[in-house]
Amino acid sequence: MKRTAIVILNWNGAKMLEKFMPMVLEFSRHEADVYVADNASTDNSIELLKNKFPEVKIIQLKQNWGFAEGYNKALEKLEAEYFVLMNSDVEVVQNWLTPLVLFMDMHQDAAACQPKLMSEYNKETFEYAGACGGFIDKYGYPFCRGRIFDTIEKDHGQYDNVEEILWATGACLMIRSKDYREAGGLDTNFFAHCEEIDLCWRLRLMGRKVCCVPNSHVYHVGGGTLPKENPMKTYLNFRNNLTMLYKNLSSGELHRIMLMRWFLDYIAAFKMLLLEKKVNEFKAVFRARKDFHHWKKDFKATRKNIQANKKVDNIPERKNYSILWQYYIKGRKTFSEIENGRH
Repeated sequence: MKRTAIVILNWNGAKMLEKFMPMVLEFSRHEADVYVADNASTDNSIELLKNKFPEVKIIQLKQNWGFAEGYNKALEKLEAEYFVLMNSDVEVVQNWLTPLVLFMDMHQDAAACQPKLMSEYNKETFEYAGACGGFIDKYGYPFCRGRIFDTIEKDHGQYDNVEEILWATGACLMIRSKDYREAGGLDTNFFAHCEEIDLCWRLRLMGRKVCCVPNSHVYHVGGGTLPKENPMKTYLNFRNNLTMLYKNLSSGELHRIMLMRWFLDYIAAFKMLLLEKKVNEFKAVFRARKDFHHWKKDFKATRKNIQANKKVDNIPERKNYSILWQYYIKGRKTFSEIENGRH
């Protein structure tokens, strides 16, 4: 058994597995065991793996548990020092894994890290779902080095320094198994979206670090589960983001930030309706806020436990500015412009 287990969660992703698995095996097999955790696919994923990639270990789940619970159920069956949670639509390259392992070996205070995430479609640009490491602003909106809202930068080496971040992308996330289990894994209530941000935030509150290690890079197709402009994706992002804030914000911040989010979320909803004519996404925001209000009570014990056991209050990767203000009012469209403009 190798120290690292690469675990690819799959649901009806036979085409992606066929395309990208050869490179995962070629460039990873000497350092890691490769697993596919299958969320009860109805395509030919299992047959493909058995016939074409027999060295891949298969974990067959009995139903589609989604991203969060699918990974939790798969990882509880494995023993390894490091887990790599990786999407099936990720293209790895030679020497992608070694820098991540070396970094984790040398930095025992780090719970997790990610490589530089580049676009499979345009390999000169960062990829939306994680770019060069993630942060959140004062109101809980996520953004990345290399991607602010829909502005995606070309990679000119501007973010090639190792950086402490708030969250690492779930598209390719290396995490110590010990930290994953101590933090309680991914929140299975989320199903999909924001679950890696929530997990990494909990790790930071526990005093552990999360980093981007850009001398490792991979390429990501993105949008493989739900298209970017999809009402269900909008719903999950808003509902799960509010839930994440409720769980992890301190008591002194909670009411103030939730009040501002009430205001900002409805502005976003009416922008979708009036300016973008996206009626279903407008409805998704309202439904997300309604469902969050109804299920918030189910997270009271979780919130109490997180707040009681946290070891740090001040997390620098939670930026103290509004990304909406910086982007739309100040006109600062990149992470560098925002950070440099404030100093």
